[in-house]
Amino acid sequence: MADATVKNATVHNNKGDLFTSFDVADFDVPHGKDEVWQFVPLRRLRGLHNGEFAEAVLPNVEITLPETAKGIEAEVLELDDDRLRRTGGAVDRVGAQAFTSAQKARYVHFDKDSRNTEPVTVHVQGQGEGVTSFGHLVIDVEQGAEAVVDLRYTGSGTHADNVEFIVGDNAKLTVIVDASWDDDAVHLSGQAAVLGRDAVLRHNVAVFGGEVVRIVPRVRFTAPGGDAEMLGVYFADDGQFFEQRLLVDHAVPNCRSNVLYKGALQADKNSDKPEARTAWVGDVLIRADAQGTDTYEANRNLVLTEGARADAVPNLEIETGEIAGAGHAATVGRFDDEQEFYLRSRGIPAEEARRLIVRGFFSEVIGRIPVADIREELERRVADELDTLKAKTH
Repeated sequence: MADATVKNATVHNNKGDLFTSFDVADFDVPHGKDEVWQFVPLRRLRGLHNGEFAEAVLPNVEITLPETAKGIEAEVLELDDDRLRRTGGAVDRVGAQAFTSAQKARYVHFDKDSRNTEPVTVHVQGQGEGVTSFGHLVIDVEQGAEAVVDLRYTGSGTHADNVEFIVGDNAKLTVIVDASWDDDAVHLSGQAAVLGRDAVLRHNVAVFGGEVVRIVPRVRFTAPGGDAEMLGVYFADDGQFFEQRLLVDHAVPNCRSNVLYKGALQADKNSDKPEARTAWVGDVLIRADAQGTDTYEANRNLVLTEGARADAVPNLEIETGEIAGAGHAATVGRFDDEQEFYLRSRGIPAEEARRLIVRGFFSEVIGRIPVADIREELERRVADELDTLKAKTH
């Protein structure tokens, strides 16, 4: 346990040296003026941030292995098991609350040199109104293994969890985090990945449902040759707040990272719900010993109606000049009238032109997901959101 007099106010040298802990008592209750909570509607977190949450119950988690599974084991672990907590402690109070309050952990292990291209499905279903659930999940991919995980959240309720990804030397993990909650759900998730030598991580996030959803992914390279790609799509409507807050920590030489998130927002000006709101904060740290790093991060936001707001904050911190490349970009913009005019000039009706532009906006990210069924499902959700937009603008 950390020194209670220090807690999370510890001064740190860079974005990667944040205070971490497994104990909620080590964190002060956050306030809106705190940098890491400045965008979050704290009053809508149902007490996850201050300990005033409703009765805690076990999460409803179902793990399904594909018929072709080879070298995969799924277990339920006690919280003192050494296979847990290898990616480090939480960086905020809600993550520490989940560490403190989770009663069991789910563990999925992929054997050394095993090859699995069909996804293992981890389905977390909300426990409904009036209760709170806390979860812990570990995905452990041994040296030389290849794995795909579909981490799916559905239903309603209040849920907080920590997810650990351990990717061994020369291993490859593709994970799809699909937050398709009902619109009354609140979910906060800390997701930490540790990559070995020449390890490959493909971390994909899709957020289309939920009242408040905040996902905090972190990637740490422990040996040269690591390759991390972090992709995300999100679409917010009236009353929804989505935040993605990332950290990619380049601490060793010759690693690569690429971050691309795309979001759209729409709102009904006559709605009695809060405005549609998203926040994206992307931190990339290149430490002094991380020579040869190649990294780029970008966030693009499309605001489709009045009454919607997107915040985008890319941060690039470089402590060595001996790198292959580094860059970042972020945009928040309205619908592109020139693109619509171009399509309409070729005989495409206005509504269909708008649909084509928005679907094309997301296709750059969705098209990289390697599981066809998931790609098709996300494309369908974009289409459903556009049907909602049509209704709001008529």
